[in-house]
Amino acid sequence: MFANGPAYLAIPGPSVMPDRVLRAMHRAAPNIYTGELHDLTHGLFPDLKAVAKTEHNATIYIANGHGVWEAALSNVVGEGDTVLVLITGRFGEGWGEMAAGLGATIETINFGDSAAVDPAQVEAALRADTEGRIKAVLTVFVDTSTGVRTDVKAVRAAIDAAGHDALLMCDCIASLGCDRFYMDDWGVDITVAASQKGLMTPPGIGFVWYNDKADRVRGGMTRVSNYWDWRPRTDATHYFKFFNGTAPTHHLYGLREALDMIAEEGLDAVWARHENIAQAIWEAIDVWGSDGPMQINVPDPEQRSRAVTSVRLEEGQGNQLRAWCEQKMGVTLGLGLGRDPASAYFRFGHMGHLSGHMVMGVLGTVDAGLKALNIPHGSGALEAASAVLARAAGADIDVAKV
Repeated sequence: MFANGPAYLAIPGPSVMPDRVLRAMHRAAPNIYTGELHDLTHGLFPDLKAVAKTEHNATIYIANGHGVWEAALSNVVGEGDTVLVLITGRFGEGWGEMAAGLGATIETINFGDSAAVDPAQVEAALRADTEGRIKAVLTVFVDTSTGVRTDVKAVRAAIDAAGHDALLMCDCIASLGCDRFYMDDWGVDITVAASQKGLMTPPGIGFVWYNDKADRVRGGMTRVSNYWDWRPRTDATHYFKFFNGTAPTHHLYGLREALDMIAEEGLDAVWARHENIAQAIWEAIDVWGSDGPMQINVPDPEQRSRAVTSVRLEEGQGNQLRAWCEQKMGVTLGLGLGRDPASAYFRFGHMGHLSGHMVMGVLGTVDAGLKALNIPHGSGALEAASAVLARAAGADIDVAKV
């Protein structure tokens, strides 16, 4: 009934694509040999470094997040190497499986589905590695399946405290441009991300940032896949080496527009917007859960992502609520990926091109769904969420612009 009209994809990626990005991509194929496309591409790398807060190297791959997992690993991890995998959800497990598929030996520390990495356990594992077998530590800053956010800076401190030389590799696929991240200041050696979440560009391109330490490890590799090798893609003297072939032309135009939008708003303001939107969503969930089964998957607010929130109801209710919201109101929520029972969970994606009225619309839809399905819940959630946004927005307005 109310699903006619524009649909809203409130899943944790692909996120809502801005009209500006789509218009930039809606064009004829460009000349790939010289001219405008080359100039545009060269201008992307400084801005990619800025959004990751690094002075080091940025590369672009025609790949999704799983592709850049493999790209990063292929440059520094070979058959027989050992990596330590820190798991806070399904995506940490997946990156470890990727390393195993390349012939690496993986050691894992699983912190469960509702808590961040414990740096003390990381330090203990590395201190126990007296032979220096562990070549890299893999961590996911925000695991999309659980909404857990790890203190990456503390993980680096644990590595240093153990006196270990392992690389710190960080998956920022769900979090870049949403949660505050400082690659250089936090001591991350390799960062990976993809286009379709906080970077507001359709799925299809991914990114690897790496520092000099990581490149020295790359230099010691006996073999690196020609396609995944990051060296030809960095400051390439020949344009086609940036992509090991034809450039992802239209994605580059879309990415250019998305990075311009981030720069115009200001990265600090982008982070603040995500912070306040997340707080509003959490306030609503807390009110609903005050007289019903709803609860946020991550109890500690400091360990929650500002880009995705995983929510639990009773078994079957998560699926029922998702179906009602999509079929009756045109709002698609994320499914309970990797959860048990999956039917109890749903996820809010609150990343990228997202405004206050969009968030209030999603929360209003969920509130209506809880009522329609007779799922017990507390009242006043929308009032609580709107109060958060009202406080953050303040009262200062420019009437002349109205």
